[in-house]
Amino acid sequence: MSANSNIQVAEENTPRISSQMGAGQWVVTLGGSWSAAVMARPAVWSELQRNLVDTSTKVGANCLWDLRQLERLDHTGAQLLWNTWGRKWPADLQVSPAQRAMIDRVARYSVGPPPSESRSIWQRFLGLGEFVYKVVDHGRDLIRLVGQLLIDCVRLLRAPRDGPWRDVSGHLYRIGATALPITALVGFLIGVVLAYLMAQQLRKFGADAFIVDVLGIALIRELGPVLAAILLAGRSGSAITAQIGVMRVTEELDAMRVMGIAQGYRLVMPRAIAMAIAMPLVTVWTTVAALFGGVLSADFAMGITPAYFLSALPAAVEVSNLTLAVGKSVVFGVLIAVVGCHYGLRIEPNTESLGQGTTASVVTSITVVILVDALFAVVFKDIGV
Repeated sequence: MSANSNIQVAEENTPRISSQMGAGQWVVTLGGSWSAAVMARPAVWSELQRNLVDTSTKVGANCLWDLRQLERLDHTGAQLLWNTWGRKWPADLQVSPAQRAMIDRVARYSVGPPPSESRSIWQRFLGLGEFVYKVVDHGRDLIRLVGQLLIDCVRLLRAPRDGPWRDVSGHLYRIGATALPITALVGFLIGVVLAYLMAQQLRKFGADAFIVDVLGIALIRELGPVLAAILLAGRSGSAITAQIGVMRVTEELDAMRVMGIAQGYRLVMPRAIAMAIAMPLVTVWTTVAALFGGVLSADFAMGITPAYFLSALPAAVEVSNLTLAVGKSVVFGVLIAVVGCHYGLRIEPNTESLGQGTTASVVTSITVVILVDALFAVVFKDIGV
């Protein structure tokens, strides 16, 4: 068969719709092949849907649908017609027995879209109450977890030789050491970007030398701790939640309870201690990388040599800023660990809950870090500035 013959056959099989007025009633006649093989072509499908909508709008409900000239009708074409008719039989329909059986199967087994629900004021009030109950439930479990962590820390101080130090060292390596490359890279790039942006603004006022003050305060006091905390919240906080959640799915937590092993002492406390130790170290590491990027950018953009930058930095930034940054980092680390363990222990034994809990843990950790950092900024506003 030639190419022209193939084109002609394709045009003959293309679904067609024609409408005309006869005997006081619109008559809609369908032709061609209404099958998935023909309608799968994007141009045919979009054109057919548009023609069906225009025809239905023009003829209205009181019309005759004639399907007897169709070459083929499968479930795809029948479903399209059934949806066009508003999922009900038209008032006047002329079809063959096979076509009626096809449409009848579609009408019997197809399911329409769920109706849109309009919530009343009372339902919205109940939804608000449900939200408040969830918040209170999370708060109660979080307070219980913090209290148990304090009790476990007192127990550790009384008998330090019996503490889970091997778990602490393992978590310290995974949380801190393995995070050094990514935190250094991100910190370096942040320092480069900040230095270039500040150079453009300070050059307008001839205040090139003040880039040391601005970069030092911004990176050491605020951006270094917050940036490290956000990175570890997304990297290590999610890992903590996922690890404990998998233990819930595999019933390891139930086995620990049966064996009499304290979950807080073996799961929560080692991660909290590891995060409290690792976070200040990672913060200093990230701050140094960011300052290194800022020094290089200041040298290229403003001609401020690294020797001058490093000599002017101690006079521009007081030591109390570094002390405050390290203190904040300890608090950030404990909060990230507690939030990660909290959501991990609340995970139900299914994979869907595991994904939702991990996502909620990351979002909550980052939000808590930003809120606590804002609180530190307000409380210690007169220190180091």
